[in-house]
Amino acid sequence: MRRQLLAALGAFAVLTVLTGLVYPMVVTGIAQVAFGGRADGSLIERDGRIVGSSLIGQAFAAPEYFHPRPSAAGDGYDAMASGASNLGPSNPALLAEVADRAAAYRSENGLAPRDPLPVDALTASGSGLDPQISSANARLQAARVAEARGVPLERVLRLVEQATEGPSLGVFGERGVNVLRLNLLLDERL
Repeated sequence: MRRQLLAALGAFAVLTVLTGLVYPMVVTGIAQVAFGGRADGSLIERDGRIVGSSLIGQAFAAPEYFHPRPSAAGDGYDAMASGASNLGPSNPALLAEVADRAAAYRSENGLAPRDPLPVDALTASGSGLDPQISSANARLQAARVAEARGVPLERVLRLVEQATEGPSLGVFGERGVNVLRLNLLLDERL
């Protein structure tokens, strides 16, 4: 029995070192060499200061900035509370939220009551932290941003096109606009 206990403790110690220390250190090292900034969180710096991550959305409410999609993560874009609302499509609370969001979106962007809206303007993502909006959503917000900044709409739309990214690996998902990058581009150019 003692021999079996010692063998089990030895196996436990070896596997703990391998899977708890060696493996994470090797994977971290490979990630640092192969993926650099992405392994560190894809942080975006301006003037020597970190302003956010290109992987995690953040709230923008001022009219001169593009606004992200709604977030159900905590009080909104709380990375410590990532998650969806878990409300189903027939849930009255979700239907009321979407109706409120549609009215607010139309009002803030000067749209008519029957104008169609992109889904990502009305619903939160599964994580509640999506950094991107659809290019359709960005184009609908462009007039508000142009007016708030006092610049021609065409200039803002050109920046939206410059900031539009293709689908992941060229095939997964749709074209989208990273809100933080677009808003930083606005501050740089307008």
